Formats: sequence, C-alpha cells, structure tokens
Amino acid sequence: MNAEIIAVGSELLLGQIANTNAQFISKQLAEIGVNVFYHTVVGDNGTRLKKAIETAQQRANLIIFTGGLGPTKDDLTKETIAEVLGKQLVIHQGALDSIEDYFRQTNRVMTPNNRKQALVLEGSTVLFNHYGMAPGMALKIDDIHYMLLPGPPKEMQPMFQKFGQAYIKKQLGKTERIESRVLRFFGIGESQLETEIEDLLDRQSNPTIAPLAGDGEVTLRLTAKHSSLEEAMKMLDEAEKEIQRRVGEYFYGYDDTSLYAELAETLKEKKLTIASAESLTGGLFSERLTSIPGAGSITRGGIVSYHTDVKEHCLGVSHDTLHDYGAVSHQCAKEMAENVRKLCGSDIGISFTGVAGPKIQEGKEVGTVFMGIAIEDCPTEVFHLQLSGDRQSIRTKTVKYGCHYLLRLLHV
Repeated sequence: MNAEIIAVGSELLLGQIANTNAQFISKQLAEIGVNVFYHTVVGDNGTRLKKAIETAQQRANLIIFTGGLGPTKDDLTKETIAEVLGKQLVIHQGALDSIEDYFRQTNRVMTPNNRKQALVLEGSTVLFNHYGMAPGMALKIDDIHYMLLPGPPKEMQPMFQKFGQAYIKKQLGKTERIESRVLRFFGIGESQLETEIEDLLDRQSNPTIAPLAGDGEVTLRLTAKHSSLEEAMKMLDEAEKEIQRRVGEYFYGYDDTSLYAELAETLKEKKLTIASAESLTGGLFSERLTSIPGAGSITRGGIVSYHTDVKEHCLGVSHDTLHDYGAVSHQCAKEMAENVRKLCGSDIGISFTGVAGPKIQEGKEVGTVFMGIAIEDCPTEVFHLQLSGDRQSIRTKTVKYGCHYLLRLLHV
C-alpha cells in the first residue's frame, strides 16, 4: 500500500501553522509498513483540491486528507471528494446526535451550518471523533482507499490511532513492519561521512541509509522493512556494524538524544561534577546542560566572564596572561578551566573563549575558539578550533564541541 497525504488549508500555505499532521501520520503508517511517497498541501480552493486528488489517484492507493471538515464555507474537503468520486453526502445520525449534545451541554445555540459537520460520504466507514464534532470517514473505490480526517491535531491524532490505523490494518490483512534507527555523529562533515560509506549508499535497498546534516551534526537514518521484528532488527544491526567500523569514532548516540544529554548521562554514571567558565558562549553551555533533567547532581555552577576585567578579578586569570597572550588564547582558556573548577569545587572545569563575530578581536579571525578542559588529577587539555558561520552558529558549534571533546576524554 502506497500512501499520499493531502493537507487542506490555506493557513498551511501562508505559513501560519506547520503541517505537523503529515509528520504524525507518516510515522504511524511506517509502523505498519505503509509507504508514504508524497505530502501535498493545497489551499481552501475546490478547483485546486480536485486537481490534487486527480494527481494522487495516479500514484497512490491510499489517500489521506486532513482538514476542511468544519462548518464554514471554506471547509470543502468532503464536498470536493464527493464530486470527484460521484458520491452523495448524507447525514450520519450518530454524528449529528453528538454535535447536538455538545451544544446542549455547553448551553450554546447550534447554528444551521453545524449540521454540515455530520455529513459523510455515502457508503463510507465512519471514524468517530471523541475530541471534536466532525467525524472522519474512509471508503474504497476502484482499488483506492480514501480517508478523511479533521485538521486540529488534538482531534486527528486520537482518531487516526484508534480508528484510522485499525481500518488500514484490516485492508492490508498482513502488516509489514518498518523499523528505523538514527545514528548521530559529530566532528565529521556530511560530505566526508558520505565518502566513507559511499559504496553502502550506492547499493542500499533494504535496509536503506539516509544521511541528514544540521547544526554541525550529521545523522544517518537506517530503515529496514520485514514482516518479522526480529529480522528487521537483525538487518539494522548488520548495517550499523559496518557503518560503525568505518566512522564509529565520530558516533555519539541514537535516535533523539543530543550531545548534552549524552554528556549529562556520562557525568551521572561516573559521579562527576562540572563547572563552566564562558566568554563568547555567554552561558550557553551551562543553559543547555542544565536543561537536562537531573542536571543538579552534576552541575556545580559557572561564571560568564565576558569582559577581560571579569576574567581577571572574578575568575582569577592572571594579569600577565591577559597582557601577554590576550583573552582569546590557549593560555587564557587553560587558566579559565582550571580556576572555575577550583572556585566551584567541581571535578571538571570547562572554558570557552573566542571570537563569535562580527569583528576581528585581538587580531584573531571570527570563528577562532579556544576551549579548555581541566579534570582533577589530569593534565589540562586545550583545544583550538576555527569555526565558520554566523555569530549564533559559532556559539552553538562551540558548546557542542565542548561536549564532544569532554565525552572523548571521559571515555578513554
């Protein structure tokens, strides 16, 4: 079964709301082995919606619509579909009773146009709406399944999970599972990673491998399809093993994790505490780490030492270091990390100093970063980076590199 999802609503095209419904439905369909090949968005216009339906009929045997089932004139999804399919719209008494009950219970006057929400395609299977008024519906004509769902996610999601998915499973008879696993990498560019696994990408079929880059990170989504969950997981394991053999040194976690979450978990496991001294990052590292639940057990505190005077008089960086080498230097980063660890009484001190832009500072180019990591009873490590991007991008990459290098040191 190959599906197309058609979202109806001019507000989607205007960018007023995001099409989260298509994302949700795609994920649900993947779990039962239904391929989604197209997402289409069309405004509240009958002519354009009709064309979208006719196009979808040529390339899908399951067409799912979201939105346009309400009481107003611009809600025209089922009217347009009825016209295309040559079907009548009829009142569904159960839906009408539910709508009338709602207005009685809320002491509101039911206007005539609300009866429109109880109209369904003749001969369709009605999908009840327990969180709103407009019912959904599904029917099959000429080997194509049509499913109509309301637009509000709070109505659509429970309706699809409880009734829509059951309808599709019944039509499939036998379901095929699609299992996915996301591998997350940092410290390697998308082009380099693709080069390392180019032959795997060229011959992929099942499982498939899909690279995706963003925020200085690269992910690989592995997707396997099989009727047996055990076999699907085995296929993913084999694919991952080969990928890890080639680029495993850059791997840091799975699925929805983050560098911050992985660092927090590692610090908890090792019962270590950390303190930060931040200049160009302005507290971003501390903010990201403390956003992780349970961060109170690992985070001692931090100092945002943006000005040179604060580095010297609050953080204790020596005057000679600042005079001879500058605030953006290997030496300054080293003292910042060592001093914040002692001041906060933590096991680890981490520091960030550099030039986020937009201007050169102390003769250093924009993107110059020095990062210090002081671990109790270990030599202090200082890392020099030359990053690219705008101001915020440089700051974000800097704190991610801080997590990356610290994780590497802790896992030695």
